[in-house]
Amino acid sequence: MELIFRRSKHFLHSIVDTIENESQAPASSLKVLHQPLIVRNVSIANRIQSIHRIKVPSKCGTTLKLLQDNFSTIDVEEYEDDKDEDEGDIKPNNSNSSNLIDNNSTAARSHNISIKENMDQLEIPLNSAIWYLQSEKGKNVLINPIKYPWDLHYVIQKVLQDEVTHVSISPNASISKSTVIDGPCIIEDDVTIDDFCKIKGPAYISKGSFIGMSSLIRNCMMGDKTRIGFNCEVARSYLLGSDKISHQNSILDSIIGENVWFGAYAATVNVLSTKQKISYEIEKGKSIDTGIDRFGALVGNNCTISTSVIIMPGRHIQAGTFVKPETTVAKSIGH
Repeated sequence: MELIFRRSKHFLHSIVDTIENESQAPASSLKVLHQPLIVRNVSIANRIQSIHRIKVPSKCGTTLKLLQDNFSTIDVEEYEDDKDEDEGDIKPNNSNSSNLIDNNSTAARSHNISIKENMDQLEIPLNSAIWYLQSEKGKNVLINPIKYPWDLHYVIQKVLQDEVTHVSISPNASISKSTVIDGPCIIEDDVTIDDFCKIKGPAYISKGSFIGMSSLIRNCMMGDKTRIGFNCEVARSYLLGSDKISHQNSILDSIIGENVWFGAYAATVNVLSTKQKISYEIEKGKSIDTGIDRFGALVGNNCTISTSVIIMPGRHIQAGTFVKPETTVAKSIGH
């Protein structure tokens, strides 16, 4: 089978590094658990049906090399993709695909593709996550597009639920006897968890991270060298790594880029008091309905969120932004 990645647009630039000579680094270059999402996608597709060639859109040289390094037995090549990035079509050969519902929520925009015997091609967006489904009716691939921040949030939670199914703690981790591990979790090398913490799974805490005394971590994925201070709650969030969350913070349903610093008593609010669907400013002056009623914030790489900052639901803090102390972030901001 030939696996073709189609160029697709995303709004996650604040946490995806821009790479020289590439028009836009893909969101699928972000890591889930221990590997880039695009590597995970190819591994799943290859288990379903043997892949002999992978085609990557031009000007994605870093992605090309990443796939070549991880799949040495598969031919990986570039091609000119003339499709509009906004189309995001998924057209596998000899199979059918359809949107379930036409709105902005991720689950509603999922695609379910039937896998036929000896299928020649499978086309998927470059920015997507795939899942293997097998039922009495046969093999299927579920494709979740990753265009908006809440798409990535959905994918992270689904990966945790589907793939973190047991407790795995590195012998090189240091966990206090008074800490409670409740549910499946992966805790990697050189992680330190202080006294009276609770880790509620599924959760993934990557190497070199630190969880401070009396903190609650729920359904989170944390990258390397994440540091959580005393008496924090971090729930259903994705932290890319090298983040420093000071004491008594509340980070809920949020995506936090690399090397972000939160001062004490800061919070990302995840629901509106009106219980309505959350809107998100996708571009300056242009907001869209997320289709969901629970989402915190997207905080870009290298941001500084000062003491006692409250970030309201659906807000975007662009990469490199400094937020002054005691600010209520009621609209998306940049530097």
